[in-house]
Amino acid sequence: MDREALILKWLNNDLNDQELQAFKKLEDYNDLIQLNTNIKAFKAPNFDDKQALNNVLNTIKTTKKSQKNWIKPFMRAAAIITICFGLYYYTTTLNTTITTNMAQKTEVALPDASNVFLNAKSVLVYNKSKWKNNREVKLQGEAFFKVAKGASFNVKTEAGTVTVYGTQFNVKQRANYFEVICYEGLVGVTFNSIETKLKPGDSFLIIDGKKIAKQKESNTTPSWLNNESKFKSLPYKQVIAEFERQYNVNITLVGVNSAELFTGSFTHNNIDVALKSITLPLQLTYSNNNGNITLKRAQ
Repeated sequence: MDREALILKWLNNDLNDQELQAFKKLEDYNDLIQLNTNIKAFKAPNFDDKQALNNVLNTIKTTKKSQKNWIKPFMRAAAIITICFGLYYYTTTLNTTITTNMAQKTEVALPDASNVFLNAKSVLVYNKSKWKNNREVKLQGEAFFKVAKGASFNVKTEAGTVTVYGTQFNVKQRANYFEVICYEGLVGVTFNSIETKLKPGDSFLIIDGKKIAKQKESNTTPSWLNNESKFKSLPYKQVIAEFERQYNVNITLVGVNSAELFTGSFTHNNIDVALKSITLPLQLTYSNNNGNITLKRAQ
């Protein structure tokens, strides 16, 4: 492995044992270690690494004839400084992405002590370095938020934006489905450039582009936090999609109307009980072949 590649892997803490030994044999190993130590104590978030390199190269061009003996080491040091600052700037402005898989939930602590609980098959993105001046997250999927009081807090989804100032609320954004439920405080939901204010117990629901009226929410937290999914007069396809996410299975409907409205619930920790919960109310039968489930209308 060439010298530059070794340095890059070292800066990224990605050297294996063999590469580490090769790195230690570099003639300027001690200088690199000292330079890295000094740079760690220096913060320059607005450092323009490209401009810095151009300045160094211009200086070298004007002194090339009279100072040939130190050109190579100077260029090498300049390259190292540029790489270090570039990596520092890149890592401090990088977004943090949290992803949950099928049948997985997780809790995320944000920089201001706000907490986010991610449901299965969801993605949350935020930026730590910008958080103080911009409390904003991007969400794909479903999450319950407990927001610390402070400046405006925004949740951006493909369907719309949710804005709060310190509250508890749930956001669910799936294919052709967008729902926000306020449990505490005040929530503003912007959809198609129109903002709707939600008070505790209020809901905002869009299915297939249409706004759906819902009754007042009586629970203090979403049911999925307690490993249960509840539905009230929702299309059966929404129930099936959530079941697949919670159990990591594939469901095929045979002779079943996926648009039929369903009211009921299913647990997340017992698939046999859960299957009965979503089939018996509609008089369906089911078969489970290693995670490939078929639901049929009973004869």
